[in-house]
Amino acid sequence: SAPLSKLTRHFFPHLSGRVGWSGRYASRRCLVERGTEPVEPIRPLNHGRLVVLSGGLLLAMMVAACSNDSTTDEQPTLTNAATTTVTTTTVVAAATTAATVTTTGRSPVAPRTIAFASARDGNGEIYVMDADGSNVTRLTNTPGIDNLPAWSPDGTRIAFRSLRDGNREILVMDPDGSNLANLTRLTDLSGFDTDPAWSPDGSRIAFRSLRDGNLEIYVMDADGSSITRLTNRPDHADFEPTWSPDGSRIAFNSQGDGSTEIYVMDADGSNLANLTNLAGDDFGPAWSPDGSRIAFASVRDGNTGIYVMNADGSDVTNLTNHFDTIPVWSPDGSRIAFYSRRDSNGDIYVMNADGSNISRLTKHSANDTYPTWSPDGTRIAFISERDGNLEIYVMDADGSNITNLTNNPANDGAQKWSPTP
Repeated sequence: SAPLSKLTRHFFPHLSGRVGWSGRYASRRCLVERGTEPVEPIRPLNHGRLVVLSGGLLLAMMVAACSNDSTTDEQPTLTNAATTTVTTTTVVAAATTAATVTTTGRSPVAPRTIAFASARDGNGEIYVMDADGSNVTRLTNTPGIDNLPAWSPDGTRIAFRSLRDGNREILVMDPDGSNLANLTRLTDLSGFDTDPAWSPDGSRIAFRSLRDGNLEIYVMDADGSSITRLTNRPDHADFEPTWSPDGSRIAFNSQGDGSTEIYVMDADGSNLANLTNLAGDDFGPAWSPDGSRIAFASVRDGNTGIYVMNADGSDVTNLTNHFDTIPVWSPDGSRIAFYSRRDSNGDIYVMNADGSNISRLTKHSANDTYPTWSPDGTRIAFISERDGNLEIYVMDADGSNITNLTNNPANDGAQKWSPTP
């Protein structure tokens, strides 16, 4: 058979053989510059030959492909919006290190800015660009790998995961790369702090950590103070915290008792409840914009599908059942975009929130994955290997006007829209 493409090899290792516990991060071995990340005790969820990755886990792997492995026979087929627009380089003093920032003369948060991770400068770094792919600007510059950018709700800060100190830590910076601060630095280098998630009011950041010897959910103030452990279950691994829109609750994945389930708790860690206490793996909780429902992926019915339930776990409804995962609500809550292999290839689909009117948005022989809605709901950004390496594309919400935003030989991904208009 034809050689597996980079996206398939790194994000769908099931196609190159079975993945067991010891091989759970075979897809992450080739990080930029062929470095190696410390392995975390979370395995991909196996269903037959399908390895299902929740949105957060897939996001963490966007720049995990080998940056030196860029040869391909595929040629670009769509519009390239922009190449690099680097202009002036300055060094900005920061709280814990110096960051090299490319200035473009624009405001720190331009309309519809997209933050993303890229290996284009030989290492995993955080960048921003305008939503048309112009004004690409590198915000971080360190030998360690920076990934998982997350905008604060007001668009004035970006949290991200970094390996610059030899350990996964959560850092924050302004949208121009200045005022860099390490929020979770530990002296014993054993914390593995990642998955930063801002509370809706921007005052707190939830994250997962191994700092107490088990994978648990923590929360801290936005300045890194008042770090509090919310879960304490040695027989479970808790990860991927997601705030309810009103900030009163946190949903998360929990692995234990032979399966992965979706739990919810109050923002202070009280009132812990298992919402999906059934055989089979349930993962990737996504709150509806009004907070009344939670979409998720599940293998409970013998195939990977997307489900929706009330926020208390009641009224579980199966919306799809064709190797579908990564559900993402539109900003108005009327639609859900998702990734599917139902047509023998990985593509982006959209459907009404009740599962009706399923529409295929991308149709390409390469894999298209990780859809993210623009704040106004008119566009969807996604990651594709259709040009021979991982690139960020954008399209209208109906699948038209597909455009390559990051036309670069290196791998780009982990895109996040700024919340500002």
